[in-house]
Amino acid sequence: MDHDVELDTRGLLCPLPVLKAAKRLRGMEAGHVLRLLTDDPAAVIDVPHYCAESGNLLRERGEDGGAQVWWVERV
Repeated sequence: MDHDVELDTRGLLCPLPVLKAAKRLRGMEAGHVLRLLTDDPAAVIDVPHYCAESGNLLRERGEDGGAQVWWVERV
């Protein structure tokens, strides 16, 4: 999936991946997509929860070399 910004939070534990993603998304324009890389097991709960609470759109989830990859659209 196409994206406008990439944020690699591999090696960071909860809540840092979501906090860094939230900060990055706040600086993005509506409609732009953040590609977020995580390896924290809690991210499977944290990222979808953050998207639901913030109103941002979780477009897709995948894996890449052991990392979880999330595409989040800023709304």
